[in-house]
Amino acid sequence: MEGNAICRRVAPTRRISTRATRTLAVFLIGIGLIGCRQSPREPVTLRYTYSWMEDRPKTRALLQQFTQETEIRVKGISVPENTRDYLELARKLLKDGSGADLVNIDLIWSPILEPDLIDLRPYLGAEISLLEPQLLSSYTVNGKLVAVPFNVPLGALEYRTDLLREYGYDHPPRTWNELESMADRIQTGERAKGTKDFWGYVWQGADGEALTCNALEWQVAAGGGRIIEEDRTISVNNPAAIWAWQRAKHWIGWISPPGVVAYRELDSMQVFDSGRAAFNRIWFLTPMTRRGQAHQIGWRSSLPVVKTGFSRMPGGAGGSAGTLGGTGTAVSAHSTHRQEAIALLRFQLHALMQDGGKDNGSSGPVQAEFSEPPSILDSRVSPVASNQRASIVARPSVAAGSAYKQVSRAYIDAVRSVLTGQRGAPEAAAELEKRLIEITGFSAGPPKTLDKMAP
Repeated sequence: MEGNAICRRVAPTRRISTRATRTLAVFLIGIGLIGCRQSPREPVTLRYTYSWMEDRPKTRALLQQFTQETEIRVKGISVPENTRDYLELARKLLKDGSGADLVNIDLIWSPILEPDLIDLRPYLGAEISLLEPQLLSSYTVNGKLVAVPFNVPLGALEYRTDLLREYGYDHPPRTWNELESMADRIQTGERAKGTKDFWGYVWQGADGEALTCNALEWQVAAGGGRIIEEDRTISVNNPAAIWAWQRAKHWIGWISPPGVVAYRELDSMQVFDSGRAAFNRIWFLTPMTRRGQAHQIGWRSSLPVVKTGFSRMPGGAGGSAGTLGGTGTAVSAHSTHRQEAIALLRFQLHALMQDGGKDNGSSGPVQAEFSEPPSILDSRVSPVASNQRASIVARPSVAAGSAYKQVSRAYIDAVRSVLTGQRGAPEAAAELEKRLIEITGFSAGPPKTLDKMAP
């Protein structure tokens, strides 16, 4: 009986326990739902480091559109104007796991930053197949595509269309000999009218990467090679390269101002835009795909006020060469938001390919004359109206790998020593060859002609 009594006393306790458990479960679920409503999940914010040249209204508008469509926020981190300072900051931000999700990098820094960047091919196969293959080579390190092009500028010639016609020319110079002749004649005529500070040709001779681009164009056009060839031979100490440097030295004080050795892009554009030069070396943007025609001006936020035309760079015995420049977008290997970063990169690529070079990023379409403008389309094919072969020339960043910064520094020092009269060109070329052998461990070799250059 005691047993039965115990059973009778315990039974109500069990029923109460069950009801309490159910009540507690409902209570906890309610608290959870209330908590979810009060603390919504924070949206993802991507940190995007891009160069100062890309901090434009058009870029910011594109990022805002991405956020509206995906609810993924983008925090832009602008970086210094100086390319070398930018490189050091990019390296620091990538090494810091919380520094950046996406990085806008100069194509020449691909080998240096490669360890901290992901391979984009597995994620963007469809988009990559639409891009010009030769644009990807400078962003490919050991078979790994570390970035995709964000913009594609090529070295080009800007000229005064009104002055060319006034002095009897029906086309821009197709060779460096023609440029010298035209620049000298126009300069003499304009100075006789009273513009005493008028110059025939302005370009970038300052201590910086732009000089590497300019001098490489002179050297290739003369048949002097590409500093370091694709087979990793050093081709700077040859008669054609030496002659190209000597020719540029001869321009200074003749058709180019003495101060050109301190000019950067903005300096030469200011002289040209003010009506005080006939020709200017400039960056010209070209589409990334085979759709559309190139008609964008790099670096400018507004159009020049003078009547302007654009063409490829003049040529010589080695053809016409325009240096390939540009920046690409990469994704950090340390990003905790890789999929969101890929989504932004895909969004950017689609927008850029659809744009196809419709405007110059300022007030509207460029109202200018185009005469055989540089383009990624049909490069290395002789233009119909010219006997000069056209070539897009990449700086030897991939061949030099992580040593490219030292290679470019040594090349700039050698060329500037010739331009400023500190050393003769033969001496500078011989010393540069020795220095590049020390830096890279490569051997010296003959320059490759355009016919032997890979596209």
